[in-house]
Amino acid sequence: MNGWVARLAGAGLLILLSIAVGIWAATSHFRPLLDDQQDKAAQCTAARDNLAGLAQEQGKALGDLTLAANERQAKAELAVKDAQASAQDDYAAANRLQQERIGGDQCEAATAIIDKELGL
Repeated sequence: MNGWVARLAGAGLLILLSIAVGIWAATSHFRPLLDDQQDKAAQCTAARDNLAGLAQEQGKALGDLTLAANERQAKAELAVKDAQASAQDDYAAANRLQQERIGGDQCEAATAIIDKELGL
């Protein structure tokens, strides 16, 4: 029985040695591949973070442009209202002058203006 235990112990040591050699071979073979993949993952993470920062900056710039466009539109609408208000007085005065020139008839005044615009 003494020989059988020694053979079993030898077989166990041989199995452990085989496992150790297998692990060493696998790590020496796969370690460079793993390191390469980890480097690529770090580069991808850095690129993603950079793109996220750029997208955030572009979003802020787009928001600023939208606000500026809204302000310009509000100013333009106000300018149009002011121009309409100031032109209303001039339009009324022109109508009054045209009616006085034609003799007071609004239809004759409109006809005269249209004929003049058409070159008749």
